[in-house]
Amino acid sequence: MRIRSAVLALLLLALAACQATPRPAPAPDHRSSVLAGYYTEWAGYGRGYRVADVEATGAARRLTHLLYAFGKVDGGECGVGDAWAAYQKPIAAMDSVDGAADDADTPLRGNFGQLRKLKATYPDLKILWSFGGWTWSSGFTEAARDPERFARSCRALVEDPRWAGLFDGIDVDWEYPNACGLTCDTSGREALPRMLTALRAAFGAGAVVTAAVPGDVTKLRATDYRAAAGQVDWLSAMTYDYFGAGSASGGRTAPHSPLSAYPGIPRTTSTTESTVNELLALGVPASKVLVGVGFYGRGWTGVNGATPGGTATGPAPGTYEKGMEDYKVLVARCPPTGTIGGTAYAVCGSQWWSYDTPSTVRGKLAYAKSQKLRGMFAWELSGDSRDGALLAAAAG
Repeated sequence: MRIRSAVLALLLLALAACQATPRPAPAPDHRSSVLAGYYTEWAGYGRGYRVADVEATGAARRLTHLLYAFGKVDGGECGVGDAWAAYQKPIAAMDSVDGAADDADTPLRGNFGQLRKLKATYPDLKILWSFGGWTWSSGFTEAARDPERFARSCRALVEDPRWAGLFDGIDVDWEYPNACGLTCDTSGREALPRMLTALRAAFGAGAVVTAAVPGDVTKLRATDYRAAAGQVDWLSAMTYDYFGAGSASGGRTAPHSPLSAYPGIPRTTSTTESTVNELLALGVPASKVLVGVGFYGRGWTGVNGATPGGTATGPAPGTYEKGMEDYKVLVARCPPTGTIGGTAYAVCGSQWWSYDTPSTVRGKLAYAKSQKLRGMFAWELSGDSRDGALLAAAAG
């Protein structure tokens, strides 16, 4: 009887201890539909697109998440890309979200100061700091050697006291893990999952952690994206840039972001549908996939045919880069003349362009919904028209 009483007493003490120990709060439910858009750090220079324009075009009220691109990855750690643009540059009243100019006493200036003002007006808008991108992805190879150190540096930077509370999480844009982009990486199939696991541990369950993933199905097979998906809120599939002047289209015209295959497509796997199907086949849940839409077009010059597959002499001239132009420019200068594979194309003179329109964006949104995907994202906001036509279509 005494033994039983002692055992009972111990059980009661253990129960009391468990009840007294605070339990961690459950992770918030991030499973609602997502409409994300990238804002580039350099947009305020030659492009003249400022944080205030995110509101002026209607993007701020439509987006669920804004991704600020890019922070750099250097020396195995996260770093600021352009400090002047990010938080040092004084913003004039005419360029400010609230019409108030920065002065010498303004504690946080530049894009970060404006993003803070934007967030005050739209408190439900989540803002993530994206690291890497095409130019800075080579730094991920060193970061992958010590993912915990990398994650600690990222959290310290994202939560820096100078802009504490501005960012709701982090986005990783590694182009590409265990594959080739601007440079080639051989970190192994588990490098990205290990990095994302470290970031999730560092930032906690309540933060938003995301990653961009390639549209190329071959590159998708080089990394364990199923394991990666287990650590993030979503994976953003870069379902654009499948073709372009000088690419594997063989020098012939082809839309750069088809939703589906069409007769004569240079590679049948270079479509949004193929990318999504590959991710699902790899074990990534549909609820963890975003479809990407490019707010720009790719073009050829010296073209001999109105439909895809015509020969060309090279890339068409572009404002910032050969063979590329913003949607807002193309829709006025070279309006659509046809659609194929769920995207649009346009012929004007000797030039041939492909780009998405509000109509084709709505088609991609319908596809995402039919597959029960998490949502869509845009690269990048400055390419949209002043009335935000593309983002409005993506919002449904």
